[in-house]
Amino acid sequence: MLRSYVDSTLFGESYGQGPVRVVLLHGWARRAEDFHATANLLADRGVASVALDLPGFGASPLPARAGGARHYAQLLAPAVSEIADGPVVLVGHSFGGRVALVMAAEHPELVASLVLVGVPLMRGAAPRPPAAYRWWRWLRARGLISEARLEAARQRYGSNDYRRASGVLRDVFVASVNESYEDELARVHVPVALVWGTRDSEVPLEVAERARSLVPGSTLRVIEDVGHLVPIEAPDELAEVVESALRS
Repeated sequence: MLRSYVDSTLFGESYGQGPVRVVLLHGWARRAEDFHATANLLADRGVASVALDLPGFGASPLPARAGGARHYAQLLAPAVSEIADGPVVLVGHSFGGRVALVMAAEHPELVASLVLVGVPLMRGAAPRPPAAYRWWRWLRARGLISEARLEAARQRYGSNDYRRASGVLRDVFVASVNESYEDELARVHVPVALVWGTRDSEVPLEVAERARSLVPGSTLRVIEDVGHLVPIEAPDELAEVVESALRS
């Protein structure tokens, strides 16, 4: 069931009956329905959850201003507080995992445990823009080419996510790419479970291994023959990790 939160500035799908114990945050350019199978599995086991559409995706309107995952965490914290009566297991896939991590560091009263799925946590986890595009950007910064010429270069050299974004969302994407989260990893004091597919070409498994070294006591579940979209490709395994997080 689709519901609104924080004066209709956020929307999400609710699953199951009783107090909400799990909140799920999707990846960039995705939506809450990515977690449909996982949330239904949890509901069948008596666990109520809410999968939110992040600002600018699905049913949720665009944010009023651009900002990276740290800004999104500020926007979502009131919704999580409204959704649940106490700390929840916060599940974040990819960009949603960045938001979840920041929320756990900045609002520990809201988060009982973290499940981070294929999350680009460190700068360098995403490919650097091609040298040709950096050259066009350098020319534009010095007023040597027009904005239209730079936009043509963006469309030619930018990533698929970058090319598909526009306006505020493009600025959000750029801000997020330039963020790194080692500081938040060091400040998280709740159980952290990392879930990765062996075939994740967008955020390689090495990122999870580096993150695990920064979070004492964290666990890593590696799923064979699964790519970046773990919530869709391996909902059963993800549900198992969430259940384990609830028990912890």
